[in-house]
Amino acid sequence: MFALQTLWKDFFRGNRSEDDWWLRLEKVYNKRNITVLRIEGIVKDWRVIQRSDRTTQKYTLKLTFILKQKNHMYIEEREYPFEFYEQAGEIKEHRQTQAYSQVTDDSPLSFHRTEESTRQRAYDRRKAVQYAERWWNDYNPAFKVFEVDCTNYISQCLLAGGGWMHGEPNREKGWWYSGDTWSFSWSVAHSMRWYLSGAMNSIVGTEVDDAEQLQLGDVICYDFEGDGRWDHTTIVVAKDENNMPLVNAHTDNSRHRYWSYEDSTAWTPNIAYKFYNIQVH
Repeated sequence: MFALQTLWKDFFRGNRSEDDWWLRLEKVYNKRNITVLRIEGIVKDWRVIQRSDRTTQKYTLKLTFILKQKNHMYIEEREYPFEFYEQAGEIKEHRQTQAYSQVTDDSPLSFHRTEESTRQRAYDRRKAVQYAERWWNDYNPAFKVFEVDCTNYISQCLLAGGGWMHGEPNREKGWWYSGDTWSFSWSVAHSMRWYLSGAMNSIVGTEVDDAEQLQLGDVICYDFEGDGRWDHTTIVVAKDENNMPLVNAHTDNSRHRYWSYEDSTAWTPNIAYKFYNIQVH
């Protein structure tokens, strides 16, 4: 195994640019008047994949940021999957990749159908946030893990908060999960955005104008290119010193990340957002 110092020295030497997520993150912190007190990093889930023509090594870099904003201190956490391969004793193509699935043994959230007489009529924001915090960098074994897992994760958070499923077996209707199949609104960011806008029962999204109006347990949808195709979904789990949302997300697993995603390499100046106050009907 190569020393991490060597890996990261080579990575930064070849990848520093305006698109680098470290530079983007620094800009966001400066804009918010954030002081970074400490950054801690660990490597987890190191895997070696041996093929006939090359040996590929994959790992996840978990970063913990100790931050201060005015008189408030908090922790932000990120996970970034990386891979590289060796050729003639040299590291080649050291790059960030999509997250791969990890399944743990834990008490899964039940996804049984809820009878009309026992449906929860109020959204339990505390439970939704608790679920979001528990599973931000892990995967509930009661559910399938998707390569792009952001909306699947948000759906689970909303279910924990009291949302009830409906529409099965039509994948284009309602919001539901049934083990081997599910609605598009459950797992696809674009479909969830439109479901929240039009839902009349179960989880209902009321659009608000500004991120500052969101409460814990509310949802943000992202169209990075501004082309009408919605790409990403997050859940609000905290507020910063300026009353702005901090969010949790899957795919690039993140905890207490600033809501705007300006530090993401997917961000563009054309980005569009939808802010939804969540209720259960």
